[in-house]
Amino acid sequence: MPAGSGDSAARSSSATHDTSHPDHLHEARNRKAEQSDRTRATLLSVARELFAQAGYAATSTEEVVHRAGVTRGALYHHFRDKRELFEAVFVDIQAETRQHIRAASQTKTDRWDRFRAGFDEYLNRSMDPATQRITLIDAPAVLGWDRWRELDYTLDMLQGALSDLQALGVVSSTLPADELAHMLRGVANEASHMIVSSADAPAERRRVGLALAAILEGLRAR
Repeated sequence: MPAGSGDSAARSSSATHDTSHPDHLHEARNRKAEQSDRTRATLLSVARELFAQAGYAATSTEEVVHRAGVTRGALYHHFRDKRELFEAVFVDIQAETRQHIRAASQTKTDRWDRFRAGFDEYLNRSMDPATQRITLIDAPAVLGWDRWRELDYTLDMLQGALSDLQALGVVSSTLPADELAHMLRGVANEASHMIVSSADAPAERRRVGLALAAILEGLRAR
């Protein structure tokens, strides 16, 4: 073996396993980020289940970390407190509901039918126990009315849909779209609360659906 070849091989081997190498640092950061994402997802999943079952007030952070199998430090690394954890769960459910509404709308080809299908799906989601407890019962009180309205996705969806329908002449352009979107959001929210508070939610869902259909039909241009 040539002189110094052993030293060169050792240096090469050391470089290969040197965790300070940029590639190794990048991989380590990626693994850490992936683990952090998994922990956050687990916390959200567990918290969602507990909030849906017991409600916000009866759910403790101790129970969340116990069920999730993580430390309290891990919880507070991602969320400042229980309220912030609840808000994150609320936002996740809002995003899911929005996806359901879009998917339901896309099953129709006619633009008016798509608009109607979106409203129907919104009411259907009110039948989901997690949606009922977290977004309709607890969220207004826990987050506060202003924050709850700020995070509510429905206004943007309604404004966009109404603008499109007015551009197509399906809904009269003489109607003030922004005010109309706010009012329809109020109608949809009240309809959802009627379903949640009813002793017979399926029957109330049918009654509310009929009433809402009549209201929406009145918007169509003649």
